[in-house]
Amino acid sequence: MFDQYIVCEEGFRARDDGRAGGVVEVRMPYYRGLTLSMVEAVDLVLDGRPVPPADTTLTVHGNTYAPDQLGRTTDDRWEMGERAQLAFLTDEPLAPGEHDVAVAVRLRISYMPVPGGGRDRKRLTLAS
Repeated sequence: MFDQYIVCEEGFRARDDGRAGGVVEVRMPYYRGLTLSMVEAVDLVLDGRPVPPADTTLTVHGNTYAPDQLGRTTDDRWEMGERAQLAFLTDEPLAPGEHDVAVAVRLRISYMPVPGGGRDRKRLTLAS
């Protein structure tokens, strides 16, 4: 529904914890907020290579979750328009410059007979 707004054009950066990888800011592709238990997956493809879900975390308003925790999290919500930080690990440090970032968010919405969500892809620039 709001696919073109999933990947935020600003906020793309290298991790600040000394590990190789980065952080991309993402939004909910749905007109309502949902509890995190309704977020089935937030998949990332960086420069044409899928990042394994185990190498990602999603931080929503300061609370960080591994992908396998989302389905059990019924006491936290990701609101429409709210930016979440999708942190990821890579084998090598990210090179400054342009990167192709694709994100797919899969949602489970109670009244929809098919899975919801959306996909977005943008060229983001990592500052040096």
